[in-house]
Amino acid sequence: MGFKMMDLSFFKSKKVLVTGHTGFKGSWLCRILMNAGASVTGYSLEPAGEPNLFSLAGLEQGIRSEIGDVRDYRRLAGLFKEIRPEIVFHLAAQPIVREGYLNPRFTYETNVMGTVNLLECVRKADSVKSLVNVTTDKVYKNNEQSRGYREEEPLDGFDPYSNSKSCSELVTHSYVNSFFQGENSPAVSTARAGNVIGGGDFGKDRIIPDCIRAVAGGQVIAVRNPSSIRPYQHVLDCLSAYLMIAQRQYEDKSSAGFYNVGPDDSNCITTGDLVKKFCSCWGKDASWKHCPEQDAPHETVCLKLDCSKIRSAFGWKPKLSIDQSLDLVCRFGKVWLEGGDLPAEMDREIRNYFENTDF
Repeated sequence: MGFKMMDLSFFKSKKVLVTGHTGFKGSWLCRILMNAGASVTGYSLEPAGEPNLFSLAGLEQGIRSEIGDVRDYRRLAGLFKEIRPEIVFHLAAQPIVREGYLNPRFTYETNVMGTVNLLECVRKADSVKSLVNVTTDKVYKNNEQSRGYREEEPLDGFDPYSNSKSCSELVTHSYVNSFFQGENSPAVSTARAGNVIGGGDFGKDRIIPDCIRAVAGGQVIAVRNPSSIRPYQHVLDCLSAYLMIAQRQYEDKSSAGFYNVGPDDSNCITTGDLVKKFCSCWGKDASWKHCPEQDAPHETVCLKLDCSKIRSAFGWKPKLSIDQSLDLVCRFGKVWLEGGDLPAEMDREIRNYFENTDF
């Protein structure tokens, strides 16, 4: 299982900017970078709702946290000039498919113009050497095919969220072609990640948070689309890929590109199977039922990624199986419900993952 993980000491003392740092993935990424000794600045909206991982993880004590909107170009540009980041991870986004249907204009403004603003800041800065723009597996024109999508296939997300991320990809491609070809230009990549699960995700309309909320309230888990197939991966697997891309292209600009980041085929399972596994792992009479919705918005039935490119380029592959991932999810959820030390649990998982030890 797995491979020898990257040495996080590369990030020691590096100036790193993380947009979207108050979100689920952003909080985990900041915790990793903080532990690695990086000088981390986050730029994001306030954490969304209560509870949220950013607050629970106590990250404000370990990083510089700037609350701001990526649509605010002047504020973002001012931050770039002040901190002069070397490495940028762009995670700030409106990340929910259903929210995109409810608020399409906000979704496009954030996911498209937010990317334009970020790239403009990078273009005008002379400090940035490595930028990773995080998009999604939903950027592809989906034909409901059984094989995984490859990076060269057409980008045309169906719904406003997915389509706005397709646009974010195209904007990035344009900036790379138009402005980032010089010898001293930053290396820029996009990372198209599959469905990410992990401890501390409290987001709306996502299956694992729905499971945690249900079992915490002693309720049966309601599943809208149990037959939908998704590429599930643990947040640490996903973030290890982002970190690897950022490091490799920092060291060698020719490594920059457009990369799928997803699990093995064995982790591409139906939502129903995922919830069954969750219930078995959680125990304590956890159960689920199919609750179809009338007039529900369109959602893709089958979605897989072909991740051979990143494996070939960097030797990256996921370390955690779906069962191991759910073990960590359930452990984290129980630590939270019991009022345990969540920063210590995050550090334990990070340490074990990157030291390639057992969980």
